[in-house]
Amino acid sequence: MRARIARSVLVASVTILLAAVDGLWSPAAEAQPAAKQARVGYLQPYAGPPGPNFEAFRQALRDLGWVEGQNLVIDLRAGGAGHERLGALVTEMVRRKVDVIFAVSAPVAQAAKQATAEIPVVFEMHGDPVRAGLVSSLARPAGNLTGQAGLAPELSGKRLELLRELLPRAMQVAVIANPTNPATAAGMKETEAAAVVLGLRLRLHTVRDEAEIERAFAAMAAERAEALVVLQDPTLSQHRERVVTLAARYRIPTIYPQVEWADAGGLVAYAASSVELFRRAAGQVDRILRGAKPGDLPVEQPTKFEMIVNLKTAKRLGLAIPQGLLLRADRIIE
Repeated sequence: MRARIARSVLVASVTILLAAVDGLWSPAAEAQPAAKQARVGYLQPYAGPPGPNFEAFRQALRDLGWVEGQNLVIDLRAGGAGHERLGALVTEMVRRKVDVIFAVSAPVAQAAKQATAEIPVVFEMHGDPVRAGLVSSLARPAGNLTGQAGLAPELSGKRLELLRELLPRAMQVAVIANPTNPATAAGMKETEAAAVVLGLRLRLHTVRDEAEIERAFAAMAAERAEALVVLQDPTLSQHRERVVTLAARYRIPTIYPQVEWADAGGLVAYAASSVELFRRAAGQVDRILRGAKPGDLPVEQPTKFEMIVNLKTAKRLGLAIPQGLLLRADRIIE
């Protein structure tokens, strides 16, 4: 009798266990939706491949646990000549309901601010976001924007100091800048203030597209410019190889606002580390995806700066780079 009861209990237990296992593998269980993927809209102002800064941004997100194809989608979009398409591209991202917009440059951030007051926006720009009207303050941005501010206007004065060290006898210095960039006015103000202190005469040449780059260099040559400062701008960056080529053709020693310019053949570049800024921007995106409000995240400023000297270009120009400047260089291209 006891044996029959024990067998009955065993059979019942096995039946319940099989039913539970069958439930785990039922079609209904297989049909459960996968975890929602976070969608980040990455918008750069220039056409072409995104380059090493994008890779730094993507790798930083991966290090923070956001892996494309698993829990992350990066919706990459690129503008083109001028800034006319940026508004339409941001509007498309809003329609696609991205979770965060990463705006590369001040013009993209401006377009994002105009397009949405709800979707969080993290920007990477080289000007002052308060002066540009993007945030109310660096410490408490408020609204839906925060990001990385690269201090490009403030660095303009430092670039003039380096240029003076490189060319102590130079007096006539040309500047090329894009007047449509909201950061240009601040950059020119800082550059002019430094020129007064250093006793330099500046001549501004405005550039909006590639054709105007050609005209600007022809004018510099006619004016016998002894040196050139390039102000930070995404349109100029898109055409940096053309700018570098013309600077070499007209034999004008030039200092540039990003290290990529020196890699393209530019003489000297001094800038905040773009790779660092993009990595730190990824950290802000991560915090927002995990629930933080952009208005509560302070706008961050760079802590790492780089100076690159291209000795190949110096030799072509017949310039001897001062030893003190070489010793301070973070990298020398030989």
